[in-house]
Amino acid sequence: MALFSERREGIPHLPLHAVLIAFTLFTIYPILWVVSLAFSGKQSLAIATLPENPTFWDRLRAVTPWPESFSVSNFVSVMSDQPFAKWMLNSAIVAIGTTVLGVFMACTAAYAFSRFKFPGQRAGMMAFLVSQMFPGTLMLIPLYIILVQWLGLGSSRLGLIIVYATTSIPFSVWMLKGYFDTIPKDLEEAALMDGASPGRIFWSIILPLAKPAVAVTALFSFMTAWNEFILAATFMDQEAMYTAPVGLRFFVGGFSQQWGYFAAGSIIVSVPVVFLFLFLQKYLVSGLTAGGVKG
Repeated sequence: MALFSERREGIPHLPLHAVLIAFTLFTIYPILWVVSLAFSGKQSLAIATLPENPTFWDRLRAVTPWPESFSVSNFVSVMSDQPFAKWMLNSAIVAIGTTVLGVFMACTAAYAFSRFKFPGQRAGMMAFLVSQMFPGTLMLIPLYIILVQWLGLGSSRLGLIIVYATTSIPFSVWMLKGYFDTIPKDLEEAALMDGASPGRIFWSIILPLAKPAVAVTALFSFMTAWNEFILAATFMDQEAMYTAPVGLRFFVGGFSQQWGYFAAGSIIVSVPVVFLFLFLQKYLVSGLTAGGVKG
């Protein structure tokens, strides 16, 4: 009887599981195509050759993301025959610099908004929030004038780091402030009684307790700089200074379509982000949710 009851309870879940499996396959289908193109060793979107009078199974094979033969030649060519390694290095320098600078400024600003009372505090937070409602391309022309014409930092890693760090600050400040609000002020008051300075309290007590939120903020800043294309394509006009997303566009242009190189480069670009997610995954849930409530 118990076994029959368990079976009856499991039957209604079968349609739900089928729908979830279907949506999962629908989601990963484009990713499987990218992987297949990368390992096909070809530059064409067609990974299977159709006969003159294709049957249903031939057509089904043509849309199945599985190459006829596996090869790593696309990966080898991208890293050896193309300046992709140089572009990856540029992306790494810009992303790491953005993360360090952006997290430092966001942490100090968020701590000030969370703990201190000063004129314009509420207006400043609202300004950060409102700035997130406008598209990033709206700032393209002012940023170009300031960065290239006034500061002379066009086609430089430093200029790109400054732009990425400043554009990521509003979101980072809002997220960090919510987390700092959950840290009891009693800890700081006790440290003050023991003679600790405000700077020592911030570096030795607050930041270690805010590791989850800092990790999420660092991941957000890194991904912002690592994946961004429009600003990098606008400010970088020298091929040696291209970042990886900007370099990828030259594999698929108006005169040539090197889809194999494009797919291989896309996989290479995604690997550092995947490893970073795996490394920081223990902080992600707590860092994203703890700042959402006060208590």
